[in-house]
Formats: sequence, C-alpha cells, structure tokens
Amino acid sequence: MDLAYIPSPSTGVLHLGPVPLRGYAFCIIIGVFVAVWYGNKRWLARGGKAGTVADIAVWAVPFGLVGGRLYHVITDYQLYFSEGENWVDAFKIWEGGLGIWGAIALGAVGAWIGCRRRGIPLPAYADAIAPGIALAQAIGRWGNWFNQELYGRPTDLPWALKITEGPNREAGLYHPTFLYESLWCIGVALLVVWADRRFKLGHGRAFALYVAAYCAGRAWIEYMRVDEAHHVLGLRLNVWTAIVVFVLAVAYIVISARVRPGREEVVEPAARAADKPAGDAKDEGDSEPADDTEAGSATADEAVDEPADEPVDRPRSPDDERAGNGAGKG
Repeated sequence: MDLAYIPSPSTGVLHLGPVPLRGYAFCIIIGVFVAVWYGNKRWLARGGKAGTVADIAVWAVPFGLVGGRLYHVITDYQLYFSEGENWVDAFKIWEGGLGIWGAIALGAVGAWIGCRRRGIPLPAYADAIAPGIALAQAIGRWGNWFNQELYGRPTDLPWALKITEGPNREAGLYHPTFLYESLWCIGVALLVVWADRRFKLGHGRAFALYVAAYCAGRAWIEYMRVDEAHHVLGLRLNVWTAIVVFVLAVAYIVISARVRPGREEVVEPAARAADKPAGDAKDEGDSEPADDTEAGSATADEAVDEPADEPVDRPRSPDDERAGNGAGKG
C-alpha cells in the first residue's frame, strides 16, 4: 500500500459560481496574466512605457495559442484524423493539447507584428518578457495535472502522481512530469533574471538563454514520458526538437554577443520622447529668437562703441571772439 503520493483532482472543471471553467484553461489564463504583469515590470525597468507589454500581448497570445495547437495537432494527428476519431476535437483546445514549440514560434510572429506597429525592436521586447514566459509555463503545466495527462513512467517514489483509470490511461502511480517541468521553468525564470542583471543581456540574448535553458530540461523530462508519441532514431520527436532548438539558441547567444555586444540604450523611442521635460522643448524653441536678440544687442553695442564724428577745428575770427565775450557778460 502506498502511503505517500500526489493525488489527481477528481474533476478537471472548476466552478466559479455558476460558471464552469476547465482547470486547463484556468491555468493558461493565470499564466498569461503573470507573464504580462512581470514582463511589464521588466519593460518599465528598461525605460519602456506602461501598457506596451499588454498591447503587444494582444497579438502574441492569440498567435501563440493557435501555434501551440497547430503543433500538437500536426505532430499527434492520429488522435484526430485516424479511423474512428472525430476531427472536430482538434478545435477543442480546452481539453488540452498545446505544443510549446509552436506556441513560441507563432507567438513570436504575433509579437513581431505588435512591435512593428509600435516601432519597438522585437529582441528588446523578447528579453523583457522571457522570464515571464517561463513562469507562465510553470503555471500552465498544472493544467496537465487537472487533465491527468503527460505523466511519466511508473514509480514508487513518495512524490509519485496517482492517476485514476480513464480513457487511454491506466490507474497507477507515475512520475509527475508536469511537476518536474513546472519546477524547472521556475528555475529557468530565476536563471534568466540573474544572468540579465549580472551580464546586462540585450539584443535577444536573455530570451535565447530562456529557450536554451528550457530545452535542456525539456529533453530529459520528455524522455521520461510514456504517452504516445512519434519516434525518430529511437528518441521522441520532442527530444530531437529540444536538442535542435537548444543548439540554435546557444549559437545565437555566442554570435550575437560578438556582433552586437551590450544592451539597447533605448527600447521604446516614444517613451524617451514622452519623458523629456517640457522645459527642454521650450528652450530649444526659444533658441533662435535668442540668437536674433543677441545679434541685435551686438549691433547696438557696436553702434555705441563707434566714436561719433568729432568737430573739425577752424580758426576763430575776431567777430566770433567779440560774440563770445558778449554772451559771457549777459
């Protein structure tokens, strides 16, 4: 008899009053809010404007959800398009099934659109939001706990996850890979924050560090899973994906550090212009009239300094002398 284990929820639906909400969707929503909140704090610290992260997230989040779902459906197409399956289930995102690789890829496209509309460099935005994304993943993984899915091999460890019998799963105790990945993502977020403060990462390197660190953990966690998946050369497809993306992320960090060292001084030009004191603009506007005044003063000074025409001395006549003597007596 097992005395210690992590129980699974009896239902995957939460009830907020009369409103039912699937636990999987609830975890994703909370994760998005945390990512935007923390990303906004980091964006402000870099000199950006409040609200910019949320405005761009309006583009990035829907694109990310679509990308994550597409990756899952494409790589696990047999779950929806095999004989006896209902292809309509491919649209039931609330039942679980998001691929992080597709979410990051298409989410980046959405973020690029949002950044382009606001005149913001995408790498700077990605650096600000990177640890928030890791925290969002840490929260989102608990959605797998609600759905009792994506667990690992059987185990008798004290922290084993108890899975109840259901469609396509057997009751038993398994490795809680959702918990492993959740804790790993928290560690990734802390690593990115520390490295960013220590090395002043810029030009997308903080985001690349997040990607590389996540892939390193995802590879060994994925290896523990027992759910159905495609294999290539004896390894699960997601393991190969993690390896390839890890190499690309590390290569980007190395090359970017050589080509564009340091960090962006200005991440949002509009914020820099808005923060400029009004007096500066006034001084700049008054500069030309001041020059005219100075020029006018200089002209006046020259006119004052210029000696007046001196009277020309001429010989005094006897009549002048007699007139002068008479004026003096009167």
